[in-house]
Amino acid sequence: MPDTPPGGYLPDWPAPPTVRAWQTTRPGGLSQGAYAALNLGDHVGDDPVLVAGNRALLAAQLPQAPCWLQQVHGTQVATIDGDDYLREADAAVAHRPGRVCAIMTADCLPVLLCDRPGTVVGAAHAGWRGLAAGVLEQTVATMGKAPGDLMAWLGPAIGPAAFEVGPEVRETFVAEDAGAAAAFVPRAPGKYLADIYLLARRRLQALGITDIHGGGECTVRDEARYFSYRRDRVCGRMATLIWLAQD
Repeated sequence: MPDTPPGGYLPDWPAPPTVRAWQTTRPGGLSQGAYAALNLGDHVGDDPVLVAGNRALLAAQLPQAPCWLQQVHGTQVATIDGDDYLREADAAVAHRPGRVCAIMTADCLPVLLCDRPGTVVGAAHAGWRGLAAGVLEQTVATMGKAPGDLMAWLGPAIGPAAFEVGPEVRETFVAEDAGAAAAFVPRAPGKYLADIYLLARRRLQALGITDIHGGGECTVRDEARYFSYRRDRVCGRMATLIWLAQD
């Protein structure tokens, strides 16, 4: 990448040289007010002209425009090697160089995946519903590689001191994995603080993925850097991007 896209940073993980990734943040875009500044979501009430401008700023520094998805908190995975790919999905996988997987979030957990030889990449939108339903498992299956040959990066999400949930969320995870109880701390009667990073790590480790990085940010607490739906309700969206370098 000759230049870096506006508003963001490189994920800190030991990905192979053929794998490129980028995490956007709030600064550097055109949007105003609650959406300031680099809002990439075209479904949140922002001026569509400004969103298109923000996406163009981002795309100008990428090999191709990102393959945007319509995310629905499910487990469908789009294989984006061609232009005819599933649009309503919560994860994307690419084997073809230059095809940019993109996940939008504003508290939900974005997860990047790649294999050590650098031949396939994936990105998943792992809010608690998708995480519990198996979006990471479906993404790994679609990548078609042995889980032990994969590595993961956990992007910015709502942190464990801010993610208050009800007992139904805890019960959903604990019913499948008793050890997931460690990710829930009682806060008040009928309320828990949930660690979505720990929940994601447990799911990845259960698959056989142990090379896991990231997971130290909180979108709610860092207002200058991140959008947060839980904090603001009306807000923009960040993007978490991954692709294979072109020759």
